[in-house]
Amino acid sequence: MGVVRGRAPYGTLTILSVSKLTDVPKRILIGRALRSDKLGETLLPKRIALPVFASDPLSSVAYAPGEVLLVLSIAGVSAYHFSPWIAVAVVVLMFTVVASYRQNVHAYPSGGGDYEVATTNLGPKAGLTVASALLVDYVLTVAVSIASGVENLGSAIPFVVEHKTACAVAAIVLLTLMNLRGVKESGKLFAIPTYLFVAGVFIMIIWGAFRGLVLGDTMHAPTADYTIKPEHQGLAGFALVFLLLRAFSSGCAALTGVEAISNGVPAFRKPKSKNAATTLAAMGLLAVTMFCGIIGLAMATDVKMAENPAKDLINNGSPVGSSFVQDPVISQVAAAVFGDGTFFFVVLAAATALVLFLAANTAYNGFPLLGSILAQDRYLPRQLHTRGDRLAFSNGIVLLAGAAILLVVIYGADSTRLIQLYIVGVFVSFTLSQTGMVRHWNRHLRAEKDPLKRRHMIRSRAINTFGAFFTGLVLVVVLATKFTHGAWVALLGMVIFYGTMTAIRKHYDRVAEEIAADETPSDESVRPSRVHSIVLVSKLHRPTLRALAYAKLIRTDHLEALTISVDAAETKALKEDWERRGINVPLKILDSPYREVTRPVIEYVKGLRRESPRDVVSVYIPEYVVGHWYEHLLHNQSALRLKGRLLFTPGVMVTSVPYQLESSEAAKKRARRRANWTAPGSVRRGPVERKHKEPTHKG
Repeated sequence: MGVVRGRAPYGTLTILSVSKLTDVPKRILIGRALRSDKLGETLLPKRIALPVFASDPLSSVAYAPGEVLLVLSIAGVSAYHFSPWIAVAVVVLMFTVVASYRQNVHAYPSGGGDYEVATTNLGPKAGLTVASALLVDYVLTVAVSIASGVENLGSAIPFVVEHKTACAVAAIVLLTLMNLRGVKESGKLFAIPTYLFVAGVFIMIIWGAFRGLVLGDTMHAPTADYTIKPEHQGLAGFALVFLLLRAFSSGCAALTGVEAISNGVPAFRKPKSKNAATTLAAMGLLAVTMFCGIIGLAMATDVKMAENPAKDLINNGSPVGSSFVQDPVISQVAAAVFGDGTFFFVVLAAATALVLFLAANTAYNGFPLLGSILAQDRYLPRQLHTRGDRLAFSNGIVLLAGAAILLVVIYGADSTRLIQLYIVGVFVSFTLSQTGMVRHWNRHLRAEKDPLKRRHMIRSRAINTFGAFFTGLVLVVVLATKFTHGAWVALLGMVIFYGTMTAIRKHYDRVAEEIAADETPSDESVRPSRVHSIVLVSKLHRPTLRALAYAKLIRTDHLEALTISVDAAETKALKEDWERRGINVPLKILDSPYREVTRPVIEYVKGLRRESPRDVVSVYIPEYVVGHWYEHLLHNQSALRLKGRLLFTPGVMVTSVPYQLESSEAAKKRARRRANWTAPGSVRRGPVERKHKEPTHKG
C-alpha cells in the first residue's frame, strides 16, 4: 500500500544507487573484486611470507634492546653489564619457541595455530583462553608497532612527535587500506622495506664489528658521555634479581609475532607445512642475530637510556630537561657506527621507522584469520568469516584497526606505556599451545608401533615439553614483573574477550536449538490452519494494483485491503475510487484520530492473531524501487518501522511487492555497463581450510 495522505508507498529500495555511490571509491581504494577461484593465486612464496608474517619479530629488535636498557637503568649504568646475559636468555627462549612451533606447523597445518592445538588437546575452555590472549596480543602488536614507528620517525621529523597520536591513527588507517587490497599485494609492498631494514642492521653490525675489532676505532653514541641517576642505588639480593627478571621480560618483546606463522600456514604455497617451518627457522635466526648484534654495539658505544630522561639522564652535572628527545637504541648505535646524518644512517633510520609501521602487518594477517576460525566455531559473529572483494577477511581487518586506534588514542601513542601491556597474551598462548602439543604426542605414541616414527614423536615431545616449561616460567616472570606496570589491562582484555565469545557461542547454540527442525515433522505442526492476507493501501495506483494482483495469486483463505484513515476527504475519495473500479477485494478502513499509521496496523494484526491463534497473517506492502540515493530520502520511511514491528509479531509474514520506477531502470543499465559490477548487498563467505580434525579431549 502506498502511504497515507498522498505519501510514497511503504518502503523504498535504493540498492542500485547506493551501490554506485559506494562501489566506485571502493574500487579505487582496494582494487577490483577477485573471484573465489583466484584464491590460489594469492598464496605466498617463502620470500614474501617472511616479511608478511615475520615483520613483527624482525622489527621488534628495533625497540626490544632499548626496553632492556631502560629497565636496567633503574639501578644505574652499573647494571648495564647484565645486558649480554639477558640477551643470551632471550636467544635461548627464541630458539626454544621456534623449534616448538616447527612441530606445530607440521602437526596442525590447517591455520588454527595455538587455538586449534589447545582446543583439540586441552579442551574448548583452554582453546578459548588462547584465542582471547592472541586477539589481545594482535591488537597490542598494531598499537605498539605503530607508536614505536612514529617515535622513530619523530627523531628525524619534529612534526611527527608533536602530533604523534594523529600520525599513528593515520598510519593505522593507511595500513588497513593496504591489507584490504589482499595478502599478496600487501606482502609485495612490505617486502622491500623489511629486507632493507634487515640488510641495514646486518651492515651496521658487520661494519661496527670491523671498526671496533679490526680497525680499533672508538665509537661513541650521542649519549655516551651522559650519566644516569639511578632510581634505586646499590640494588642487591632479591631486588636485583627482580630487576633482572623485569629486564628479561621486557626483552621478550622480541618474541612477539612468532606464533603468526603457525596461524598463517594456509596462506603459504605448497608444501605448506614445510615452507612455513623453513620460514620460521629463517625468522628466528635473523631475529636473534640482529637482537644480539644491537645489544653488543650498544654496550660498545656506551648508549645510555633512562625511563625518565628529563630527570635521570645527566649531562655535565645537570639533568637534560624536558626538551631532550631520547632517541631509540638502534638510532644511537647507527649514529655511532655510520656517523650522524650520513647516508647509511638516514637509510637505516627510514627503514626502521617504515618496518615498525609495517610490523603491524603480522597482526593484520593473524587477527582476521583467527577471527574467521572463531566465527566458524560460533564464538564470534559470522560476519568475521566473510571474505571481502580481495579475498581477505575484511571485517576482521576493520575490527582490528578500530581496536588498535582506540588503544593508541587512550595511551597517546606512547610505546613505553603500551609495551607494558604487551607479551602477556603471547606467553599465555605459547604455554598452553606447547602443553597441548605434549598431550598430542602422548596420544599418538599410544597408538604408533613403527619404531622410526616413535623416535621422531619422542624427540618432538621433548622439544614441546621443554618449550612448555620454559614459556610457562617466562609467563610467571612476566606476570610478576609487569602486572602493576600495566599487564593487568591485557589480562582484563583477555577476560572481556573470553566472556564475550562465551556469550556469543551460547546465543548461537540457543538459536540453533530453538530453530532446529523435528526429526519427523508432521504437516499439522508446520502448516497453519488458515492464511489471512492483508494488502496495505494508501492510494489506488499501480503499485497497489500490483500488490493486489500478486496477493490474489497466492493461496489464501481470506484476503482484504487495509487503509488507515487520517484524512476523511482522502479516505472518502479512496473508497469511491475503489467501488468505481469494482475491485472484488474488501477494503477495511481503520480510523486514526491521532494520525498514527504504524500502531493501528500492528493492533489490527494482533487482534486477528488473538481471535485465531493458529492462523497466519500475511501482510503485503507495495514498495517503490528508485535509482538514486536522494530519491530514497524523499520517500516515506515509516514502512521500515512498520516492517520492523511486524517482524516481532509471531505468526505474521511480511511480503514486499516491488514496483520499479524509471530511475531504477536507468540505474540498472548504468550498473550493467560497469565491467566489474558487484551485486549490491551481496554476502560473501570465506572458507577456511581445516582439514586436520582430531577428537577433542577436555582437560
